[in-house]
Amino acid sequence: MTAGASAARAGVAALLALAAGSAPAAQYEPGKGLVARPQQDFVAPAPGTYRLPPIQHAADGWVLDGDWLPRRLSHYTRGALTLLSFVYTYCTDPIGCPLAFETFVDLRERVRADPLLKGRVRLVSLSFDPTHDTPAQMQLYGGAYARDRDVPWAFLTTYSVRFLKPILDGFGQDVEVELDADGQPTRTLTHLLKVFLIDERGRVREIYSAAFLQPEVMLNDLRTLALESAARRR
Repeated sequence: MTAGASAARAGVAALLALAAGSAPAAQYEPGKGLVARPQQDFVAPAPGTYRLPPIQHAADGWVLDGDWLPRRLSHYTRGALTLLSFVYTYCTDPIGCPLAFETFVDLRERVRADPLLKGRVRLVSLSFDPTHDTPAQMQLYGGAYARDRDVPWAFLTTYSVRFLKPILDGFGQDVEVELDADGQPTRTLTHLLKVFLIDERGRVREIYSAAFLQPEVMLNDLRTLALESAARRR
């Protein structure tokens, strides 16, 4: 077994142990705290002046929305320009899940005001922790955003880690569970923040890390894909 495979197996074992373990930490309350935004010190290229080649197909798997009905993740990643991030509701890392959440809030308003994008963009937040983050908990986390259909924002979870892991693997999204001094899993998850830009055909076209989570750049990327789609239809 390679070192990478050993690490992956250890990560899954820790997630499974976490699922059976302790109570969750304090939950981040969207909009209730300041999130340190990365500073944009460059001018974003104009929409349509560059290409975003396909990187990979978006992973698929079974997920749960607020109604508890199982659906394929592809139901939420095809037919619209989609921004997807993995989160957990009690994350308090200012350059982690809260940053992704507040960036999505910012982008929603920009999309709503953009005639080219309005009605063509969807946001998706999928939980790392299906044990704590039930469909009801994810709806609570989303609040009014989960109910607003103007710019749809799906707050999803899975039945269990067994259903979640193939999705994480398919996207290449790593996550580790921190261990305490006795080697027991805590409820702190460590992950590299990634936001995936997915086109209408379910292909990942860009992957943003925390340092490049710039609303202006992301909006221009969305507009570039919208223009590409319009040209293709013509």
